[in-house]
Amino acid sequence: MVFDDYEQALSFIHGRTKFKKIPTLDRMKLFLQRLGNPESSVETIHVTGTNGKGSTVAFLRELVESQGLKVGTFTSPFIVRFNERIQINKQMIPNDRLVKLVNYILPVVAALDEELSGKGGGPTEFEIVTALMFLYFYQEKVDIAIIEVGIGGTFDSTNVIVKPLVSVITTIAHDHAKLLGSSLGQIAGHKAGIIKKGQPVVVGNIPEEALDVISKKAELESSKLYISGKDYFYKESSKKILWGEIIDYQGFNLKINNLQISLMGEFQRENAAVALSAFLITARKKHWHINSKEIRLAIKKANWPGRFEPVSENPLVVLDGAHNVAAINMITKTIKKRFNHQHIYIIAAILADKQPREMFFQLNCLPNTTIYATTFLGPRPVAKVGEITEKDEGILFAENWQKALVEIVAQMSEEDLILITGSLYFISEVRHYFLDNVGDV
Repeated sequence: MVFDDYEQALSFIHGRTKFKKIPTLDRMKLFLQRLGNPESSVETIHVTGTNGKGSTVAFLRELVESQGLKVGTFTSPFIVRFNERIQINKQMIPNDRLVKLVNYILPVVAALDEELSGKGGGPTEFEIVTALMFLYFYQEKVDIAIIEVGIGGTFDSTNVIVKPLVSVITTIAHDHAKLLGSSLGQIAGHKAGIIKKGQPVVVGNIPEEALDVISKKAELESSKLYISGKDYFYKESSKKILWGEIIDYQGFNLKINNLQISLMGEFQRENAAVALSAFLITARKKHWHINSKEIRLAIKKANWPGRFEPVSENPLVVLDGAHNVAAINMITKTIKKRFNHQHIYIIAAILADKQPREMFFQLNCLPNTTIYATTFLGPRPVAKVGEITEKDEGILFAENWQKALVEIVAQMSEEDLILITGSLYFISEVRHYFLDNVGDV
């Protein structure tokens, strides 16, 4: 079997099993071994965490690219196109190249399907995507690959990396309870799985319960742990801008004030500080020349779709992929601080396996808001909107988000804000609409 076009190759990838009953890295290691272990020739920065992974990768990419290097990035999920997940210097993997790589791995996948038929079958969808990424970066001879974990860490398909330049753990909060556990300690245990023998680790502002677990793992692996607020510091600058954030940073023999971040939100200050710390550790290892002017430009340039992203100015429409309680809490803080004098219209669709009631409760606590609970065609079941609107006073039902948008635009003033949130899958659909209908809201 050989695929002739992009859609066929994509259908093959998406048609694979999503998860196996028993988590293991053995199948992924065997898969890569049959492909010649491309991952062993790629230098990496490995990033995990409950929230902030994508934005942290974006900051890191700009910082590493500022050294004039060829930089690969691997992220998930995609917002508009599948190819977004695998990029080199912000250029998505071309369609024809993806087809060639899929055809290249097909015989190996078929052999493993047969060989492992009594052990749950061959590679999963994410294992295949991860293998394609490693092959592409190996063939293209990237200087450094910045790789985002899919879920967790220990059993994630990306965790075949043996010696990362630095491991990064952004945040720890409740998410994916069925896979990672219900306590912060259990979740941290999975995330700490990316800590490797003798390799440095950067962590963000993490709860004590989770930090204890990570610290013990780092000690066990003889890995130096760099902690926000202890080994590096940042604070909100006294200087203000209309859109974005400004911080003063200090760490690793660098002090830089009024560092401008184009991404909006208190959490982006943390993400930028974590990324800058990981970059400085890598720079020390690689003996790079550090230039504060280049750092300023890189941090300012960093952009990440779907993270408090304005997609329309008139009316002002913002998308945010907040998909768990911690992320919703972060954007409510941003709204209270930056938009407290405006009326906020919120359209939210949340996956059923998250904590929809708690997330809607957080949104409903915001002053001057009108909330529409809606649904969309996602890869997993969406929360039952009827149950939410029946039990939560003040939350309106919207049959679909487009109708809610039309209704809101008809009644809002020029100063008001529309926030669309609840799921990265949901805002992917919404973002498609705004890209296809520029100026027609």
